[in-house]
Amino acid sequence: MKTSDFNFELPEELIAQHPSGIRGQDKLMLLDRQTGEFKHLSMDDLPDLITPDTLMIFNNSRVRRARVYGIKESTGRECEFMFLNTIDKDCCIWNTMVKGAKKQKPGMHYKFPDGTVGTIVEHAGNAGTEFRAMKFDFAIDEDWFERNGHIPLPPYIKRGDTEEDSERYQNVYATDTGSAACPTAGLHFTEEMLKRLSDKGIDRAFVTLHVGLGTFLPVREDEIENHRMHEEWYTIPLETAQKINQAKKEGRPILAVGTTSVRTLESAAKAIIDAGGKPGDNDVWVNAGTSSTSIFMYPGYKFNVVDKMFTNFHTPESTLIMLVSAFAGREHILNAYEAAVENKYRFFSYGDCMFIR
Repeated sequence: MKTSDFNFELPEELIAQHPSGIRGQDKLMLLDRQTGEFKHLSMDDLPDLITPDTLMIFNNSRVRRARVYGIKESTGRECEFMFLNTIDKDCCIWNTMVKGAKKQKPGMHYKFPDGTVGTIVEHAGNAGTEFRAMKFDFAIDEDWFERNGHIPLPPYIKRGDTEEDSERYQNVYATDTGSAACPTAGLHFTEEMLKRLSDKGIDRAFVTLHVGLGTFLPVREDEIENHRMHEEWYTIPLETAQKINQAKKEGRPILAVGTTSVRTLESAAKAIIDAGGKPGDNDVWVNAGTSSTSIFMYPGYKFNVVDKMFTNFHTPESTLIMLVSAFAGREHILNAYEAAVENKYRFFSYGDCMFIR
């Protein structure tokens, strides 16, 4: 299957550069993944579209102020680093994505706003990529990012971050800091919406998947089967695993909020398969715990846990549009996206949303 099979025409003015005026007041497209039929609704309609027996799964990862600007000591020039994850906690080494990575080489020193100095060091696998390993003399923590960092808005938002983004580029239920990008499907949910869902008897549970910037890396292979996904870490708490397994046993639907929740649940099911089992054996579809995943879902993938999906509108030729195409069918997705363009939906992180059932 070709990467170009997932392309679509998107006018630049439909790429949302700012959040909607009021959180939760967004357009919602309802898509039937069996028939391809769709309806134009609003986020306010969502509780009426979900049956009370549904279990909703949210990703509670919180966005770190991960975009940090350092001054290269040898030139005095500013360089942008996106801090992704620790490579070695004991040695205080972080994996970063760097602008102009070819010019940022091992041994170079960078001074950050609070005077901290970091040094690029050799790391296997980084050569020829956008990534560089950064070593510090002490462990940097979330307070360091709060002092030095900026909200890591995605590259298609062509502006700097503001105080508004500090609030609007976080989900209201986010608790566990670690993402370098927001799990943005959750941005549509307000405390009032969560209460409406609870009042209807709709249960919810949380997983954690810290989003890396690999989610924005382009698919560079012509044949999508040749693409290699980035690795991300996820955690499924025991209570969440128990709720999911009970719902699946009872034939109740699992609604994943966001592609990160989908990746988490399907990765947990894949781990059972990789261990020689089958999701559903002994009434277990997912196990609790922490693990890493590089799962890649594209048309032909068989979903083992997720029955319904709530998501945003994704970029052309991305792994995310391939994921939703695996769930709802490529033609259904592309037809729905064409209608979204015609009806002036807002696209990507700060854009409108889709409920696929």
